[in-house]
Amino acid sequence: MHSQAFYITLRLLIKCLNAHFYTGSNAAKKPFDILFFGRDEFSCKVFKQLHAARDVWQSISIATNPDVKTGRRGSHLSISPLKLLGESLEVPVHTIPRRKVDFKDWMPPPPFTNTNEAHVSVPASETHLLVTASFGRILRPSLLRFFPPDQRLNVHPSLLPAYRGPAPIQRALMRGENVTGVCVIDMMEKKEGIDAGSVWGCERMVVPESATFPSMSVELAQTGGDLLVTVLRDMLLGSARSTPQLPVLSTTPHASVISASDAQVDFASQTALDIVRLSRAISHQRPITTTMLDGRTLQLHHLSVSRNHDDLGPVEPGWAVYSPRTHTVLINCADREWLSVKKLKTQDRALLAAKEWWNGVKGLGLLHEGMLKLF
Repeated sequence: MHSQAFYITLRLLIKCLNAHFYTGSNAAKKPFDILFFGRDEFSCKVFKQLHAARDVWQSISIATNPDVKTGRRGSHLSISPLKLLGESLEVPVHTIPRRKVDFKDWMPPPPFTNTNEAHVSVPASETHLLVTASFGRILRPSLLRFFPPDQRLNVHPSLLPAYRGPAPIQRALMRGENVTGVCVIDMMEKKEGIDAGSVWGCERMVVPESATFPSMSVELAQTGGDLLVTVLRDMLLGSARSTPQLPVLSTTPHASVISASDAQVDFASQTALDIVRLSRAISHQRPITTTMLDGRTLQLHHLSVSRNHDDLGPVEPGWAVYSPRTHTVLINCADREWLSVKKLKTQDRALLAAKEWWNGVKGLGLLHEGMLKLF
C-alpha cells in the first residue's frame, strides 16, 4: 500500500519535473541575432530601446540607406540618422543600394545569408530576427525567407488596420484623430498586403490637441521600442502570441504617401482648423502653400486659428488682410474661419514676417479695398 503510494508520488514528481524543464527550455531560448532595417529619427528611437535591451539579443546589426549628395551640384551630403547612431554605438552598419531596382538583388550580411559552401540555401537559423521601423522600402520574398516565419517584425505607428501605408502619423494628424497608437506586426510579403501582418502587440496613445509630427513621432517611437522589447522577451519565454488584424472596411483610413498636392491648400473647402492640422502633420517635410493671382506660389508658416474678427464683416474664402492686433496676415477659410499666418514666403523671395510681407504686397498695388485675393 505504502509502496504503491510511493510510486504514484514518484510519477507525479517526475511529471512535474518534466514540465518544469520543458518550460525552462523555452525560457532558455537563445537571444536573437537581429538585423534592423530603418533610416530616420523614428527608427533611431526604436533602435535605442532595442539596443539597450541586452537580454534579447546576442548580436545586432543595422541595414540602412546610403549617403546621398543633395543640394546644388551635390554640395550637401545627406546621411541616414540611423547610420550615425549605429556608428556611435559601435554597431555594424550595412548600407543598401541607392536604387530600388538594385535593392532587389541585395543580400543580407553574415550571419543572415544562409547558404552552404555549395551556395545552396539552408533553413534560416532559429535565432535570426528581422526588424523594420520606418524603413521605406519593400523587402522582397527571397530576403524575408532568410528569417524564420514569425521572426520578421515591423514596428508600425498606428492602430492597425487603420492607416496602413507609409505616412500613418501624418494622416492621423491631418484627420484630427484623438487616439492613435503603435503595433508590432509580422512583416508580410507584398502580395499578402502592406502592413497587413498579424499583430504581436499594440499600445494606444492619446493625441494632444497641439500635437505635431515631430512630437508624435518621438512619443510613438518610444512606445514602439518598449513594445518591441516586450514582444521579443515574450518570444524568448515562449509566451508571445499574434492575432490577425481586423478586416479592412470602406471607412478604414489609409496612410498614402504625402505628395505636393497635399500641401496645396484650398480655402473654399478647408477650414482654418483643417489647414492648421495639415501644417502640424506635414510642414516638417513640405511647406503649406497657396497661389497668388499672378501665379506665384506662396508659402504659409506658423499657422493658427484666429477668432473674434466679426469687425471684418462677411468675406469670401481666399481673401486676406493684415491685422495690426494680431500682427499676422488673416486668411478667410471655409465655414468663415480665419487662418492666422505669422510668416510668409513668396516664390523666389525670402521668408518674411507678416507685416513686412504685407507692406511689400501693398507696395506692388495688389490690394483691393485693403484686402488681397488668394486662390
